[in-house]
Amino acid sequence: MQLWLDERANWPHTGGNRALFLNAKGGRLSARAAGGIIAEIAKTAGLDGPATAHVLRHTLATTLVRGKTDLVMVAELLGHARLETTRRYSLPPDKDKEDARTSARVSAIRIRTGSGPFFCSFCPACNLKPI
Repeated sequence: MQLWLDERANWPHTGGNRALFLNAKGGRLSARAAGGIIAEIAKTAGLDGPATAHVLRHTLATTLVRGKTDLVMVAELLGHARLETTRRYSLPPDKDKEDARTSARVSAIRIRTGSGPFFCSFCPACNLKPI
């Protein structure tokens, strides 16, 4: 990013434009132009599936949230007015849910068979019996 910021300072015709990404004339890069650049980069990289600015935005938000970045900070970076909008990125994907169910089934099998550290014959503290 710093390399681009250093280069941007010398970009022709920028005037007082504060936009981060600029077109060849020094103006703000349009959404359409950004989409074309993103699609070309994805094609060159051999990526399958959609590669749009929207997908990149979601990828950034998901990466930040899964990396334990504070939701308020993520909301601010994305320009969300409501934290509930940003919270969507913290919801577990279907694969994570399935992995949790699989893990729970393995634990239940260990309890039933008495193998592993999860075995107990009866837990008076919580009144639970093995499945």
